[in-house]
Amino acid sequence: MCGIVGALAQRNVEAILLEGLKRLEYRGYDSAGMAIQSPEGELQRRRAIGKVAALEQRLAAEPLTGRCGIAHTRWATHGRPSEANAHPHLSGERLAVVHNGIIENHEALCRELRDAGYVFTSQTDTEVVAHLLAREFDGSGDLLSSLRRALARLDGAYALAAVHADEPGVIVGARKGSPLVVGVGIDEAFLGSDPLALLQVTDRFIYLAEGDLVRLSGAGRIEVFDARGDAIEREVQVFEHGDGAASKGDYRHFMLKEIFEQPAVIAATLEGRLGDGKVLVESFGPDAEALFGKVKQIHIVACGTSYHAGMVARYWLERFAGVPVQVEVASEYRYRHVVVPEDSLFVTLSQSGETADTLAALRFARQSGYLASLSICNVPGSSLVRESDLTLMTRAGPEIGVASTKAFTTQLTALMLFTLALGRVKGLDEAIQAELVAALRGLPAVAERVLALDPRIEEVSTAFAEKHHALFLGRGTHFPIALEGALKLKEISYIHAEAYPAGELKHGPLALVDSEMPVISVAPDDDLLDKLKSNLQEVRARGGELFVFADEEVSFEEEEGTRVLCLPHVHEALAPILFTLPLQLLSYHVAVLKGTDVDQPRNLAKSVTVE
Repeated sequence: MCGIVGALAQRNVEAILLEGLKRLEYRGYDSAGMAIQSPEGELQRRRAIGKVAALEQRLAAEPLTGRCGIAHTRWATHGRPSEANAHPHLSGERLAVVHNGIIENHEALCRELRDAGYVFTSQTDTEVVAHLLAREFDGSGDLLSSLRRALARLDGAYALAAVHADEPGVIVGARKGSPLVVGVGIDEAFLGSDPLALLQVTDRFIYLAEGDLVRLSGAGRIEVFDARGDAIEREVQVFEHGDGAASKGDYRHFMLKEIFEQPAVIAATLEGRLGDGKVLVESFGPDAEALFGKVKQIHIVACGTSYHAGMVARYWLERFAGVPVQVEVASEYRYRHVVVPEDSLFVTLSQSGETADTLAALRFARQSGYLASLSICNVPGSSLVRESDLTLMTRAGPEIGVASTKAFTTQLTALMLFTLALGRVKGLDEAIQAELVAALRGLPAVAERVLALDPRIEEVSTAFAEKHHALFLGRGTHFPIALEGALKLKEISYIHAEAYPAGELKHGPLALVDSEMPVISVAPDDDLLDKLKSNLQEVRARGGELFVFADEEVSFEEEEGTRVLCLPHVHEALAPILFTLPLQLLSYHVAVLKGTDVDQPRNLAKSVTVE
């Protein structure tokens, strides 16, 4: 959730660190800071509350000079947003630390360090790391070995980077439960929470594994050590997306850019995975076909938007593959006593592959008797991908906007691929397979037609400008889409929104319906259409204002109190993917009207790497 940048270069690193922080703004933060070793060997620090622009102004007035430094954007977990709580944290004037994650035993360590004479100046859990590391360094004079000993005292999750004035030109780092990558330059080396932070200086990265430590030193030397302390070579990977992935281009917001990228990234997710009337099971790995043949039950575990994708997949998998499916929120799953049926496949969904609760659930599942694990993820080098038996990458490219858009639709696309691959192994009728594969091939073009409705959706959004509440309705596979629509609206416009299965209206939500409660519904051309129409009549009978996104082949008349926007026809099984797009656009335009920070909504972060 926080962001780390480190740089050891042949030039002044202030600009590199600052640009890295700007590229991490999408992760969410409330303060920023950096510490640089000066040419004279002193440790210099600048911090500021708020956006990176505030730190930039501070640096313009008080610039830093040096070739080795670390920087950080903070998302508060311990202590309110303030300059005192901003990173980097110092111990004395010689050592600086930046940290992502949570140190669970920080209170006990704090008491111990206070008793030893260390003075704390912040409310954060991170400051104990600085003092603990400083104490170890005073005894050894070696920063890497001091870090290893300090880490042995820490409980929790972290990515760390540290510098010490007595060891100039050296940065050490470590990761446990929070991502950290090494950027490989020419006689230069870098650290980052995310490759995007470093694309201005390199496109080559080493993805540190769980428990790894790293030491960056002169002329770009990179030394990686595993959890046992052994020196190890980690593969250098070339980042597959250009530097422009972190730019808005001609769009006003990253979110709008990413909404309009969806036809292309859906096509990319399908590329090379569709054969002649079938999904290529080999896309999931060379052993996938044999493994899928053994699957008798599926557990899908995810958080937030990814959880909604899993809810849609449950309908698909039970219908087309004939396998019972259970879908759970990761933060709940990992803290209950789970009964694992025989030959169950454990499936995780995550955009980043570093979501703390989802990753912890996977690690729990690996010791709980599951047949195997499958991750559907957007980041190739992520922990989730490395620790799963099978993977399918979504190919959405970097997603900067906090409110997930293209990651969600590519997850749905990947889940339909999974459904058809499993269905093929389980004996799904070949004609049905061919029909759905043909529909998948045509999906990007239909998505383009939906996005062309943007001006009309923007016009509809004006009806929400003064509203404080909204109700979303859907049935079947579209109930999760209603949940996702409500989540998007509340995330970026701060309008309170709820979603219900339309058939549940009479069991409570109808009490909320009046002329001030807009009701948004999705109406695909499926078997539940007539029942949905009856549910919507219940809304109109109580004076509710209806906004219906309907398949163009569905008969829905626009009248007073009912606005209808027709979407191009699509195979009903794929309609959840398509009907997501107008709900994203509606939320976006409402947020713009409300004047909120669309890409970085308050209190939220892109990659949730803490519980």
